[in-house]
Amino acid sequence: MSLNAAGPAPTALKSRLSAMMFLQYAIWGAWLPFLWSFLSDHRHMSDSQIGMLFAAGAIGALLGPFIAGQVADRHFATEKFLGISHLIGAALIWQLSEVESFHAFLRFSLIYGLVYSPTLALTNSLAFHHLPDRDRDFGAVRLWGTFGWIVVGIAMGHWLAYAHTPADATAEVVHAAQVAGKADAFRLSAVLGALMGVYCFFLPHTPPSKTGRNNATLEALRAVKRQPLLTLFLLAVPVSCIHQFYFVHTEGFLHAKLQVPESFRTIFGVGGGGFMTIGQMVEVLVLGLIPLVAKKVTRRTLLAVGLIAYALRMALFAYAQDSGMWLLVGVGLHGVCFGCFIFVAFMIVDEETSSDVRASAQSLFNLVIIGIGIIVGSSIAGSVATWAKGSGAMDYERLFSVPMYASIVCLALLLAFYPKSTRRVATGN
Repeated sequence: MSLNAAGPAPTALKSRLSAMMFLQYAIWGAWLPFLWSFLSDHRHMSDSQIGMLFAAGAIGALLGPFIAGQVADRHFATEKFLGISHLIGAALIWQLSEVESFHAFLRFSLIYGLVYSPTLALTNSLAFHHLPDRDRDFGAVRLWGTFGWIVVGIAMGHWLAYAHTPADATAEVVHAAQVAGKADAFRLSAVLGALMGVYCFFLPHTPPSKTGRNNATLEALRAVKRQPLLTLFLLAVPVSCIHQFYFVHTEGFLHAKLQVPESFRTIFGVGGGGFMTIGQMVEVLVLGLIPLVAKKVTRRTLLAVGLIAYALRMALFAYAQDSGMWLLVGVGLHGVCFGCFIFVAFMIVDEETSSDVRASAQSLFNLVIIGIGIIVGSSIAGSVATWAKGSGAMDYERLFSVPMYASIVCLALLLAFYPKSTRRVATGN
C-alpha cells in the first residue's frame, strides 16, 4: 500500500530514498558527459559509430516497460529487482573502460542498457510509492540524484587534472592523456554501481501489486491514450532528441570554446564535464522550488517554461560562442530544462495513472525519454554534426540552431494541444 497521505515523510525515510537517488544518478553522471569525446578522440570512432553506441545503450529503455515494469508491478519486489540489476550493471560498465573495438563496445553497451535503463524509472516508482505527498516530498528526494551527478562530474574533472595531465607537455600530448584518462569514468561508475546494488536490498520493501489482474504494461498503455498523457508522450520524443544534443555535443563544445579564468578550473577541473555540472547545480535550485510552486502553477505552464529554456539554451550555444559568461548561462539553463519538463513530466505520469500500473507507466515514459528519444536523437545528432562539420571544423551555429528551432516547434505544439486543466487519478491506494 502506498503511503500517500497528508502527514510529513519521516526523516529516516527521506534520507534512505535520497541516498538511493544520489547513487542512481552518480552512476550515470560519472561517464555520460565524457562518452562522445572519449570515443571520438581516444577510441577514434566515427560520428555514425558513436551514434549507434548511444542508441544501443538506449535499447534497454525500450524493453524496460515490458520487463521491469511488469515484474515490479506484478511479480517481484522493486528493491530486490534494483539490487540485482545494479550489481550486474557494475560488472558490465567496468568492461567499457577496457574494450577497444567498436563491435565489443557495442555489445557491452547494449547489454548494459538493458540492465541499467529500467532502474531509472523504478527508483522514481519506489519513491512515489513511499512518499506521503509527491508535490511536497519528491523534489527534495530527487534533487539528491542531481547532487550525485554534480559530485562525480567535478570529481572526474579534478581527477583528469591530477592523474592525467602531464606537466610541461604540449597541448596535443595533454589532450591525448586527458581523453585516455576518461576511461576511469567507467571504473568509477562500476564502483558506485556495486555500492548501489548492495544498498538497494536495504531500501523500504516495495511489493508488487496484488490487485491488478491484467498485464500492467497493457493497462498503462490504455492510460497513455488519454489526455494529458497522450500529448505529453508525443512531445517527449522530440524533446528527448533535443535533450540528447546537449549530452552528445556540449562537453566537446565547451572544451573547444569555453575560455574561463584559472580560478574556474580550480573549481571544476579540466575538460567540459566539470563545467556541465553547473546545469545540475541550477537543477538543484529548480527542484527545490518546484514543491513551492507545484500547487499554484499548472503543469502546462511548468512544461512551457522548460521548453522555452531548451530553445534559449541552444540559441546561446549557437549565437553567443565568444562569450564565456553566456555559455555558462546556457549550461545553467539545463537545470530549468530538466526540472520544468522532464521532472514535471514524471510527476504527471504518476498522478495520471492508478497505483497498480504506476511502475509500468513510469517505465513507458522512460522508454520515450531514454529509449526512443535517445535512439532517434543520437542518430539525428550524429547526422547534424556531420552536416555542420562539412569538410572542415565544426560549425556550432549550424549544429545548435537545429535543436533551437525544434524546441520552438515543441512549445507551439504544447500550447496548442496540452489541456489547460486535467483530471487527476486518485492517488490513495
